Amino acid sequence: MKTGKIITALMALALVFLNHVANAEPPPALKMGQPAPDFSLPDQDGATRTLEDFRGKWLVLYFYVKDDAPESAEQARGFRDYIPELAALRAQIVGVSVDDSTSHAHFARKYALSFPLLADTTGETAARYHSLGGDGRPGNLAKRNTFLIDPQGRIAKIYLSVSSSRNPIEVIEDLKRVNGF
Repeated sequence: MKTGKIITALMALALVFLNHVANAEPPPALKMGQPAPDFSLPDQDGATRTLEDFRGKWLVLYFYVKDDAPESAEQARGFRDYIPELAALRAQIVGVSVDDSTSHAHFARKYALSFPLLADTTGETAARYHSLGGDGRPGNLAKRNTFLIDPQGRIAKIYLSVSSSRNPIEVIEDLKRVNGF
């Protein structure tokens, strides 16, 4: 009999929790023109990178699902292949996922990626950029979103659920537009 009461109590508690989660206010959406959320994360070489490090340049901050996932590799190679064009547009590429620096180092070597890959192992930065999948807790994968951040650190463009093959080209087209090319 006691077991039945415990199960009933646990089920009631679970329903209260699920109702709370369902009715919780979502964080405010990021908007173009607002300051980009700051970050301080290690890259594949162990160096800590911050938003401030990229001040004065355009920053293409892209979140990707996982090192070595086929679409993540395709997107990374696309950005790698367009580095000369992006550099001419004064833009720096930075990838972010919840994988650790060791995984990023292997991924960067495997695909000859010369740009920083940031290890957001807690998912906090992805969450601030509304780019953490699942229920938003650590252990979830990042969503495939990209943010174009202007030289003053403001969000200039938001790309949600991007196509891994098309995203680098979209970013270049928008950078050309804002730079008057």
